[in-house]
Amino acid sequence: MWSARRCDVGTAYTGAVDYVVELQHDVDIAGLDYAALERLAAHALAIENVVRPSELSVVLTSDAAVRDLNRTYRAVDAATDVLSFSQTEGEEFAVPGGETPHLGDVIISIETAQRQADEHSLALQDEVGHLLVHGVLHLLGYDHEDAADEVLMRAHEDAILGTHAHHH
Repeated sequence: MWSARRCDVGTAYTGAVDYVVELQHDVDIAGLDYAALERLAAHALAIENVVRPSELSVVLTSDAAVRDLNRTYRAVDAATDVLSFSQTEGEEFAVPGGETPHLGDVIISIETAQRQADEHSLALQDEVGHLLVHGVLHLLGYDHEDAADEVLMRAHEDAILGTHAHHH
């Protein structure tokens, strides 16, 4: 069963919405602070100076669902921790007047996140937060295909996550 939340993160002074983060999950994750994840996603967008307003979708799901997506869209028949599907790559997509532009979707496998958290003695919240930021950075065009790109991406992760940053 899918559950969805919508978090409009705005400016306290003007009341204007800066970022809309829609978080969906089809697995129940005890103790995971969804509101904190939504705020973290909005924080990442703000730190990266993403145009305001913008919308982002986050999906927390199973290894099987991520594997299906990975096989369908990347021709890789395996689960992974996070996938990002940008709506800003390729041909420009027209956004109707007054509509908030959608940046894309970040898909996180909770099962893989839990395994990685256990392997590195991390709280699941911290691992999912790291994967969320990692996925957002991919949406924004960052990558880690070579050493220089990896250093740059990690620096951005560190800037966003601060003391919660970790790499494995």
